[in-house]
Amino acid sequence: MSHPLFEKHRATLDRALAAIADRGYWTPYPESASPKVYGEGAAESGKAAFEALLGKPFPITLPGTIGTVGGERSPYGVELGVAYPKVDLDKLFAGIGHAQGHWRAAGPEAWVGVCIEALARINKSSFEIANAVMHTTGQAFMMAFQAGGPHAQDRGLEAVAYAWDQMRRVPAKSLWEKPQGKGDPLRMEKRFRVVPRGIGLVIGCCTFPTWNGYPGLFASLATGNAVIVKPHPAAILPLAITVRIVREVLAEAGFDPNVVTLVAHAAGDDVAKKLALRPEVRIIDFTGSTANGNWLEEHARQAQVYTEKAGVNQVIVDSTPDLAGLARNLAFSLSLYTGQMCTAPQNIYVPRGGIETPEGHKSFDDVANAIADGVRKLLGDPARAVEVLGAVQNRGVLDRLDEARGLGPILLDTQALPHPAFPDANVRTPLIVKLDARDGDKYLSEWFGPIAFLIATDSTDQSLSIARDAVKRHGALTLALYSIDPKVVDHAIEVAEDAGVALSINLTSGVFVNQSAAFSDFHGTGANPAANAALTDAAFVANRFRVVQHRMHV
Repeated sequence: MSHPLFEKHRATLDRALAAIADRGYWTPYPESASPKVYGEGAAESGKAAFEALLGKPFPITLPGTIGTVGGERSPYGVELGVAYPKVDLDKLFAGIGHAQGHWRAAGPEAWVGVCIEALARINKSSFEIANAVMHTTGQAFMMAFQAGGPHAQDRGLEAVAYAWDQMRRVPAKSLWEKPQGKGDPLRMEKRFRVVPRGIGLVIGCCTFPTWNGYPGLFASLATGNAVIVKPHPAAILPLAITVRIVREVLAEAGFDPNVVTLVAHAAGDDVAKKLALRPEVRIIDFTGSTANGNWLEEHARQAQVYTEKAGVNQVIVDSTPDLAGLARNLAFSLSLYTGQMCTAPQNIYVPRGGIETPEGHKSFDDVANAIADGVRKLLGDPARAVEVLGAVQNRGVLDRLDEARGLGPILLDTQALPHPAFPDANVRTPLIVKLDARDGDKYLSEWFGPIAFLIATDSTDQSLSIARDAVKRHGALTLALYSIDPKVVDHAIEVAEDAGVALSINLTSGVFVNQSAAFSDFHGTGANPAANAALTDAAFVANRFRVVQHRMHV
C-alpha cells in the first residue's frame, strides 16, 4: 500500500518529474516574500521565531549529548548566542543504528513522501530560515530569503525527483522464463529491493548552508539513508532549523527522528574528518575548499564522495551587441553578495586591441572603464548597495582583498560602506585589478570574494585558450562569453564542452552568470576539478542506493 505522505504530495512529485524532463521554468516554492504569497504577518512571525532562538539552547534532543557548543556571530555584528548539543560520536551512531532499520524497511514511497512533506514544512518556515541565513552568512535579507529559502528548497525537491525517477525504474518483481527446447521452460520469480547504502554525511559551507546542503540531504534521505548534517561552525543555525523540521516530520510519520541528526562543533575541531572516516558513513556531500575536498576524495574510501570545491570562473569579451548591458550585467555579477559565491566571475579577458560594438570600436580601456562605471552606478546609492552586497562573511575575505590590491594597477578600488541598520557590518565593494595575460601566476587561482581581474590578451583565441586550460587545471563552475561573431560563439561552445564547464552567452539583462535555476540549470558538471558531481542529475542520486534481489523457482 502506498504511503499517505506519498499520496499527499504525488501531484508535486509528478510536476517535478515533468520539470526535470523539459528543463523549463517551474517552482512550487515562490521566491516572492510578499504577504500576498506567504500570508500577512509571515515575515514578522518568521523573524520572531528566529529571534526566539537566540541566546539559549537550540531545541533539539540528540543521542549521545555530552554538553553544548556554539559561538556563531553574525557578519552584521550580532552575537547569536545559540548553544547546540555536543555529541559523543559513538553514542550518536548507536542511536542512528537503532533508527535505520524501520526507515530502511519503509521503502521508496515512504522515503519520498517524508522528504516532500519536510520540504513543504521548511517552505512555511522560509522567513525564519532566511533570518538565520542572513545572520550566519552575511547575505542581504532578500538574497537570504530567496537563495536560502525557496531556491534551496527547489534544489532539495529536484534531488528527490531524480531519486524517485531512478528508484521507480526497479520493478518489485518479475517472472523469468528461459526456453529449454522441447522441455518445460525454466521459470523463476525474482524480487528486487531498493536498499540504502548506509549513512549519509552532509558537510555544510559557511556561505550557502541550505542551497548547497539540501541537495545532498534530500538525495540521501529520499533513497532511504540516514543522514548526519554537519554544518560549518560559522553557519550552524540554518541547517539546525532544517534538521529540527525534518525530525518533526519523521516522528509524526512514525519513524525514529534519529534518521536525521545534527553534529555541531567549534571552529578548529576535526569533527568532519572523524565523521568522514567512520565505516558507517557510506555517502559524503561536501562543499568547501579544494584542500578539504581532495582530502575527502583521497581518504574517505569507504564512502561515495560528492564534492564542490574551488575554481576559477571566467568571462571572455570578444565583442558585444550591447556594451552598456554587458557592463550592467557584469557589475551585478561581481557585486552580488560581495562576490562570495562559488559561481561569481573572477577573470575577465579582453583583447588588448579592443572590441567591436554597435557604437564602433572600443579600446581595452573603454571596456575596462565601462565595467568599472557599471559597478559605480549599481552601488552609487549606499542604501541600495548594502542590499546587493550584504556583509563580508569572514576575515579571510578582507585579507584576500588587501593582498589582491598589490597585484597590479587598480582599475576600481574596494570601498568600505556603512550599513544603515548594522553599524558593525563589514560591507565592501568589488576590487578590479588590471593584469596581463602573462600574469598567470597571479590570476590562475581562486580569489574568493569581491575580487576580479581585467586581463589584457593578444586575441580572443588566446582568451579562449587560457580559459580552457584554466578550467581543466583549476576547475570552474561558470564561463561566460560576449561575442557577436557566430564562429567565436561556436568555438567557445567547443571549448566549454571540452573543458566541462557551463557556458553563458551574451547575458545583458536580468539573468546573471552566477545564478542557476533548479529544474533547469545543472549546477556544476562533474567534468572539471571544481566539482565531481552536478546539482542535480541522475548520477548524483543513483549510487546512493543499491538493488538487492532474491529469486526462486516457480
